[in-house]
Amino acid sequence: MSLSAEGVPPGRINYFNLVWSALAIIVMIGVIVWGDLHALNFLHVGAGLLWTGIDLFMGFVIGPVLRSVPFEMRRAVMTRLTPRTIFILPILAIITGTTGWYLAGRMGYLELGYPAFWWIVAALVIITILTIQGIGILLPTQIRVYREMVKPQPDVSRVIALSRWYFWLVASQGVMQIAIIVIMTKMRAGL
Repeated sequence: MSLSAEGVPPGRINYFNLVWSALAIIVMIGVIVWGDLHALNFLHVGAGLLWTGIDLFMGFVIGPVLRSVPFEMRRAVMTRLTPRTIFILPILAIITGTTGWYLAGRMGYLELGYPAFWWIVAALVIITILTIQGIGILLPTQIRVYREMVKPQPDVSRVIALSRWYFWLVASQGVMQIAIIVIMTKMRAGL
């Protein structure tokens, strides 16, 4: 059996990625405690760009391509893609939302009066929906699809049923990501 660059058989989950995930959370906590506005902004924007970029790419590029290829090709891609994304996407969501909240507080956005504060409420609602969907729906579905795909004889109809609405949900996340970019640019340009 060949091994990947990480020393794990292809298509297997490398649980060492939990160490990198924990390190990312520790860095986030350190930046928040340190209190440097530039570092907090950098972490928020960097994590947000990565999360948004991956979501948009998955929802609008990978999803439509995978829906149109034969099952065995979809299986080959997903069994290699899933072990990577199940770690990075939840961490990026957590870091983006958490640092965004602290950044908004340090920049005075949480003390804005109405109607300007509605922009903050809109951002909070969207990031909450994105995070709940991502961690509560997409991640468990992704793991169920992955577990089915790595079986010697996967149930193709089950994979297709799970994947059908999964890709639409990822696409809806892409739309919400664009909406939050609009809100963030409005906030930075002045409410």
